[in-house]
Amino acid sequence: MATLTRVASEPRPFTPEPITDEEAAAMFRAALNLFRLWGVNDDQAAAILDVARRTFARWKAGDVGRLGRDGKARLSNLMGIHKALKIVFSEASRGYAWIKAPNAAFGGRSALDVMLGGELTDLMRVRRYLDAERGGW
Repeated sequence: MATLTRVASEPRPFTPEPITDEEAAAMFRAALNLFRLWGVNDDQAAAILDVARRTFARWKAGDVGRLGRDGKARLSNLMGIHKALKIVFSEASRGYAWIKAPNAAFGGRSALDVMLGGELTDLMRVRRYLDAERGGW
């Protein structure tokens, strides 16, 4: 007869910096690849990340430095968007193209148009939509 093993279900204590600077730098490098695959130019990328164009250029050159919570949250949402696109679309190229395609869920605007609003909530809106589409909610 099988026995049940008790699993710890207590929530872990809150940590104010759940994403390390090293993880954020890795996510930034991944985001650069996403921007290239999505056909996003540097001005658009800077708007999505809510940083000055000069700051983005410095980061892109390899001097990422320390990112704040907002920047880390933006990068995390971009990684979530990428993951959801990989699940929803069997062909990567279709997922990359979807970013710029008009979408009725966004009032005929594209996901890129929504993300270019510049607010963290704009990225979250695209991510929530994709998570719902893939059955993650």
